[in-house]
Amino acid sequence: MRHLLSALVHNVPGVLSHISGLLASRGYNIDSLAVGETENPELSRMTFVVVGDDHVLDQVRKQLEKVVTVVKVEDISACDFVERDLMLIKVRADRAQRSEVRELVDIFRGKIVDVGADELMIEISGRENKIQAFIERMRPYGITELSRTGRIALVRSGQKIADSSTSISDLPE
Repeated sequence: MRHLLSALVHNVPGVLSHISGLLASRGYNIDSLAVGETENPELSRMTFVVVGDDHVLDQVRKQLEKVVTVVKVEDISACDFVERDLMLIKVRADRAQRSEVRELVDIFRGKIVDVGADELMIEISGRENKIQAFIERMRPYGITELSRTGRIALVRSGQKIADSSTSISDLPE
């Protein structure tokens, strides 16, 4: 089972390597990881996708909550949330193929961000299955390069998360 965890951490040097190293040393695989500053410049949000049963999820949460720089950990998998991945992909496309590729880009609500002599660079964002479907549609043209972010996610407005360890309002100002 895939679990989506969101952790607020203090925005300090080394926090990413410390947390990812901690989980790796305990044998937990991170399927996806994205980190970025929040609305509070002193905090960053780390979004993890961890594969495992409820026991694995519980152990990962416990390990994260022990880290001094971690402020709050939430399993948002069971909540109503919005998630996105971002991908840049370079695809071979001669002049004859460009209109076909452009049509697919439009269907997937992506955009062409660079045009070369015989390839296009495309930006696509959305749910993981949308990204995967687009990759499969581009394979016949020839993917020359691909880069993806980790998944990011936020719980929809008005949702309560039952198992949060610390509230944002508990943070020092």
